[in-house]
Amino acid sequence: MASTQKQKKSAPPRDKVRPAGFPTRDQVMEFITSSDQPAGKREIAKAFGLKGQEKIALKALLKDMADEGLIDIGPARAFHKMGGVPKVTVLRIVDVDDTTLIATPERWEAEGQPAPRLRVVERGKRGALTIGDRILARTEEAGRGWVAHPMKKLAKASEELLGVVEEGPKEQNGVGKLWLRPVDKRIRRDTPISDAGTAKPGDLVLAEPVGRPPRITARVTDILGDPFAPRSFSLIAIHKHGIPHVFPEQAEEEAVTASKLPLHEDKREDLRHLPIVAIDPADARDHDDAVWAAPDDDPANPGGYRAIVAIADVSYYVRPGSALDREARKRGNSVYFPDLVVPMLPHQLSSDMCSLRAGEDRAAMACHLVVDAKGKVTSWRFSRAVIRVAAVLAYEGAQAAIDGVKEHDLLEPALRPLWACWALLRKAREKRDPLALDLPERRVVLDEWGKITSVAVRERLDAHMLIEDYMIAANVAAAKALEAKKAPVMYRDHEPPSRDKLVALKDYLATFDIDFALGQVIKPSTFNRLIERVGEAEEKPQIMEQILRSQTQAYYSPQNMGHFGLALGSYAHFTSPIRRYADLLVHRALVGAHGLELPAPKGGALPDRTALSGEDYENMGRVGEMISQHERRAMEAERETVDRYVAAFLAAHVGELVEARITGVQNFGFFATVEGLGGDGLVPVSTLGDERFYYDEAARALEGVESGERYTVGQRLQLRLAEADPINGALRFALPDAPPQRPSFRKDRARPGGIKRGRPANIRHIGSARGRHKKR
Repeated sequence: MASTQKQKKSAPPRDKVRPAGFPTRDQVMEFITSSDQPAGKREIAKAFGLKGQEKIALKALLKDMADEGLIDIGPARAFHKMGGVPKVTVLRIVDVDDTTLIATPERWEAEGQPAPRLRVVERGKRGALTIGDRILARTEEAGRGWVAHPMKKLAKASEELLGVVEEGPKEQNGVGKLWLRPVDKRIRRDTPISDAGTAKPGDLVLAEPVGRPPRITARVTDILGDPFAPRSFSLIAIHKHGIPHVFPEQAEEEAVTASKLPLHEDKREDLRHLPIVAIDPADARDHDDAVWAAPDDDPANPGGYRAIVAIADVSYYVRPGSALDREARKRGNSVYFPDLVVPMLPHQLSSDMCSLRAGEDRAAMACHLVVDAKGKVTSWRFSRAVIRVAAVLAYEGAQAAIDGVKEHDLLEPALRPLWACWALLRKAREKRDPLALDLPERRVVLDEWGKITSVAVRERLDAHMLIEDYMIAANVAAAKALEAKKAPVMYRDHEPPSRDKLVALKDYLATFDIDFALGQVIKPSTFNRLIERVGEAEEKPQIMEQILRSQTQAYYSPQNMGHFGLALGSYAHFTSPIRRYADLLVHRALVGAHGLELPAPKGGALPDRTALSGEDYENMGRVGEMISQHERRAMEAERETVDRYVAAFLAAHVGELVEARITGVQNFGFFATVEGLGGDGLVPVSTLGDERFYYDEAARALEGVESGERYTVGQRLQLRLAEADPINGALRFALPDAPPQRPSFRKDRARPGGIKRGRPANIRHIGSARGRHKKR
């Protein structure tokens, strides 16, 4: 953008020889710095009414001003004051500071001058922007800094490209042209590489686009290594989604300082005598929750229980306004991959002082619950406590102990009371009748070298549901405890399905001859009764998947919209402050509302406050939007990474027959997933034979014209695995008797068809399976 000032002896100013009435340097500079639009030569000439020879004189004046270091030229040939930022320019959002987005110019070429950091002032719908976005913005100086007013969000087409270098067919010189194969399966084209640097075929690289559409090429900027090496699949997702994964030095230093803070046992409730246990997945990287229960000895609560849900006291270590806090808010949550975790907090806290290890004293925020004989939580209180976890158990181990399969010293003092209290909580859950979708979760198992040993579905045990119900009870208690104090709450909202989604679900269910009335009041129980009507029919899994797709996406907000899926009026996240920023805010709100502040640390190395600040309260809406976006980013990254591992696992089975189920049908083919493993793959219509096929949009089916052969969503069938691409997680299938197809260097792209006349509106003509997809 701005160039260095040119140390050059220029000719004397030529103002004296310019036409009368011609603008002076000051007038031109004033126009450039005050214009709300890009100020190029044409705009300057128009503003001063210059014509003919005057435009030639203007060009000379602008050259003089540039030579003298007064102005510089930026994007779109627009001038701006040297050392400043163009009035209208392209910015990239790179950081967040106390809920304010920070952007820098996308192009900054001033040698020796750091790129300015502009505060982004959003208007209208807030939360539309996040880190990594590109915007066209109007800029202005404000005080000692710069402010950017977004005009529009720009497409990400010009961002860095992430892919694998591949060599095309060899040419006369014996060398093939290099191409960049994208890791994102939604990108349908490979990009020719114009500058590979030292990258070789097979390298995973970052590249920047060069040129303009349609002649875009790639210039390699960074070599990430072998895409099949351990952890590469996770690195692909980290780079693709722009997930922050390196902590700033100041945040690391603060984590070390915070980890040495005294526990203040004398100021905390001492719960170390209780046999509190943590029950987590066997491969859990951290342990931020632990539970305890015992029969209530209060005569006023016959048959009832007392329970404690103890959560790591993260708010004691991560204080508002600290570098740790800013980085945690920037990340929003931890991201969990099969081979590594990108934590929200540095290791010193996330897997050490804030992890509830067995036999070690730990600071905790304790939620004390009283449960009556009907499973209703009748009262609650919160305290800052010190605990000593008696044991960290895997779900499978706890279940084996309670089932009598395996002995455990804590069976009687800890596990049986937990299960007994849970039986009461379960009664209340059944009465509430929340949405019950039993959908499988894939688990990728790696060996010590990071190689895949298996991909399996996680087993659903009572131990999982037990912990889930205790966590829900504590989350509800946190929300209601804050409401009682009229304190701010970061709610976890989940709104009912939209009418459009319900109409689509009705149409889908009609293909199975299942009625679904739209006039009824929709509750979670509505969907539960629907699943019960389906019973154990073959199509049950896909119907549950379609019900899930009809649901809205949950989000964080200071406005209470209820939680439809859980059938709860007030719900907040309290139980995972190690890995979710929303929970940390709820902890801080509880500290302030219930007077749980602890003495300030000595020396002033960290802020002395652990409660929610007034500024935090004012910005909760904005923060809620940001962390909701970051959560969606993490979910997508995690899902894509598992897909890559599944593809890598299946790569050794290409050519074999697999049991599959159709998950989606389009006019260019159908998608299927391997039963028990997951991973979507396409069966192109071109592989279905020689006859013509029609796409029945309402029934979501492909139908052969001559044979009547139908391929519909939910159908189980055997398919041949034709391709498994670990780089982008894509699979490709073919019918068992389809002739083998040689994978081409450039990917096959099925082409959609048009509408055939004379057919109902919801039936689309595909054309023949040989690929004659012409509209009629």
